[in-house]
Amino acid sequence: MIGSRLLYMVTLVLGLNSFLIGQEHPNLLLTAEGVSRIKDECCPRLYQEVLDKAILEFASVLEAPMEVPIPKDMAGGYSHETHKRNYGLMRTAGMLFQITGEEKYGNYVKDMLFKYVELYPRIDKHPSRKSYSPGKLFWQCLNDANWLMYTAQAYDAIYHFLSLAERRTIEEELLIPYADFISIENPKFFNRIHNHSTWGNAAVGMIGLALNNKELIQRALYGLEIKKDISLEKDNDGGLIYDGDRAIAGFFAQIDYAFSPDGYYEEGPYYHRYAMLPFMVFAQGLNHHMPELKIFEYRGGLLIKAVKTMLAQTDSKGEFFPINDAQKGMSIAAGSVVTAVNIAYANSRDKEFLLAAQLQNKVLLDQSGFEISKALENISIAGLQRSSTEMKDGKDGNKGGLGVLRWGGGSEEFNVVYKYTSQGLGHGHFDKLSYSIYDGPTEVLQDYGAARWVNIDQKAGGRYLDENQTWAKQTVAHNALVMDQKSHFDGIYDVAKSGYSIPIYFNAANRDLQIISAKDTMAYKNHDLERLVVLWKDDEFDKPIVIDIVRAFGEEAHDFDLPLHFAGQFLKADFKYQSNDPEILGDSHGYQHIYQEAVAKIENPSISMTWLKDQKMYTLTTKSEINDEVILARIGANDHEFNLRRDAFMIHRKSKAINPSFISVIESHGSYNPVTEIPHQPYGKIKSIESILESVEYSVFDLIDVDNNKWRVCINHYNGESNAIHKIEIPDGHKISWTGPITINKLKN
Repeated sequence: MIGSRLLYMVTLVLGLNSFLIGQEHPNLLLTAEGVSRIKDECCPRLYQEVLDKAILEFASVLEAPMEVPIPKDMAGGYSHETHKRNYGLMRTAGMLFQITGEEKYGNYVKDMLFKYVELYPRIDKHPSRKSYSPGKLFWQCLNDANWLMYTAQAYDAIYHFLSLAERRTIEEELLIPYADFISIENPKFFNRIHNHSTWGNAAVGMIGLALNNKELIQRALYGLEIKKDISLEKDNDGGLIYDGDRAIAGFFAQIDYAFSPDGYYEEGPYYHRYAMLPFMVFAQGLNHHMPELKIFEYRGGLLIKAVKTMLAQTDSKGEFFPINDAQKGMSIAAGSVVTAVNIAYANSRDKEFLLAAQLQNKVLLDQSGFEISKALENISIAGLQRSSTEMKDGKDGNKGGLGVLRWGGGSEEFNVVYKYTSQGLGHGHFDKLSYSIYDGPTEVLQDYGAARWVNIDQKAGGRYLDENQTWAKQTVAHNALVMDQKSHFDGIYDVAKSGYSIPIYFNAANRDLQIISAKDTMAYKNHDLERLVVLWKDDEFDKPIVIDIVRAFGEEAHDFDLPLHFAGQFLKADFKYQSNDPEILGDSHGYQHIYQEAVAKIENPSISMTWLKDQKMYTLTTKSEINDEVILARIGANDHEFNLRRDAFMIHRKSKAINPSFISVIESHGSYNPVTEIPHQPYGKIKSIESILESVEYSVFDLIDVDNNKWRVCINHYNGESNAIHKIEIPDGHKISWTGPITINKLKN
């Protein structure tokens, strides 16, 4: 890695010396050659639609007075949203100026820039002072970096439209001082390995490219030359890395440290989506200015790979899995993802990006948007299906991972998402070996996501709420095993940040029988956790079946809770439960937010429960033991500001257990039509689970349906090789053999 970066440093110096002479504009996302081609060949349908819409919408913008208010508000407030809107409008006007040649768009950008030239010297840091790095126009430097990133593109687009004196004024009184502010004046914002710093590095770099400023480009690529400073650690949620006393920072360091070799982004898909825009935009600018740098080939083409990995973390309608801190509903329709997909396709011509672009149905106004629009008209992508995938975590790919099992395609795609990653920096949750299930767009078992209402001023100015820490990050808020009602790592970030789970194997060679196995040895002292998840499709079932095996190993007895967040309408259970006035289940680690609404003492060797979600029906069947408990619970206790959703879930509890195991099956089996008021297959087929053999290495059990048909499941927990041969003897004396990590066979009556 060091050698690779040194080579790029040498290339950079040579490239800087060449590109600074005779610089042409535009040359960031748009180039003069690209503009000429768009004008000559225009226009593919989708590009034309986006262009026409932009022109139509800008007609009213040009008639309205420009507003550049004194900064005052948090995210969601008037001043924040106005400045945010302004940088987007400037970028669009710059694009329209280049494509149409109409001066009204160039004048719009120029007039707006001079309003900011007038405003900038009059303002100090943002008055809210709520961030570890307060900005100028915005409450945090992150948003100021957004402003600079977009404004750089607008300035580049009208560079030759401005006089030399106008350029000097804008650069010396606004753009350079602003770039210095978010970098030199805010080192703990700029010199981290974090999505905030990615934006900062890229923003300064884009200004450097637009202004032909070698110093800014160098600063963007390699960070600030500062020595280790403990004061920079204060109020920081991770990301400061040192090589001896020197901070490792800058754009190349972001690529080196934020991604695994598979392109997995440590903070999770929500922030992956947000960070990919500055990664791809700055990379595109570098590629246009210094093609000899070959930025899209750096680290084995990792930036293109990272866009693919980002798209792999979405459900059938393109919504991101809400892993770690994430607002549900964020999808590939986001502008940052459109940008990443367009640029990735333009630099790879990979058809996989066309699937996303087709779902997005919008493109950029630059030449990458033009290219992908042409491809959508000329290339067939019918029948393409996404594959199951495992994404390793950590800079070197050795700190856990994320597995996604897929079956089917399009709107009917079935997904199992299994998380065995590292902590995920300050945005990580304490949920080792958690998983979730998606039936098309329906969350069958959900991840709560974050307790935050982004840009909703009424909810703490759109910031993370206190309940994000007290509920959303805690283990019980996920489908993950809890010991003694305490979160993994005791819910302490400084302990968890060095922890990660361990992949055992991932085998998706047979699309109808896919399996993942992983373990964690760090979440609890003196206890190891293991989870194995199977996605199985049999012709006798309409949809895939999920098999889930959770185990804990240790010498002492403890209480174990396995939450299952079905978040739907409870229909029926085959066990007797006692309803009661809601009681608060605990006083910490998330339990203080749980109402216990009913409880059942289990008397049967297996139990079932059915619920309704999005007019679809699901049944959980789980192996149980006498004196197990099932708690029917609801979120919302000690939530006096009503910040949490009142979702229902269940907890399977084993008290004073040594080496407990939970074997569960989740079946998607029916639907309900509210118009005809007719249910279809409202009952699941599987009625019970019968354990045959449970050892450290093997699990053998039977799934029994309502007609007493049996399917025997045989699993090896540690060997995932497809050609591995297993031979065991079960307690009744029968010998069983099979090849591969798992076999499921229907037994003859």
